[in-house]
Amino acid sequence: MDEIKGIARVRFHPGKVEEWKRLSEQAMQIVRTRDRGTLQYEIFLNADETEAIVFERYRDADAALDHFSNISHLMEPLMATASVTGELLGTPNAEMRKQLSRGGPPTLFTPWMAIET
Repeated sequence: MDEIKGIARVRFHPGKVEEWKRLSEQAMQIVRTRDRGTLQYEIFLNADETEAIVFERYRDADAALDHFSNISHLMEPLMATASVTGELLGTPNAEMRKQLSRGGPPTLFTPWMAIET
């Protein structure tokens, strides 16, 4: 199970949803043009656009780290628009474990049981 999956739960600060959308469009363009190991990157909004879910899948931990590096310049402005929590699912490599050890989101969940096809 090399794949890394991420789920980010986003709650927009009042009046910030349009700025978050603008920055997210920039992130999506980077994913499309620079990420090499991103398998899935989807953004979902609730009905009143007060919350979003970002679902991500990466080939492996190196691909996830590559993605985070590619969009790192957008993280501070994105975090200024919303409160974010999240989960990271998979088996991280040493570098990812090091970055996760700094605390804060996301929470790591490692594999226990799966059906793979």
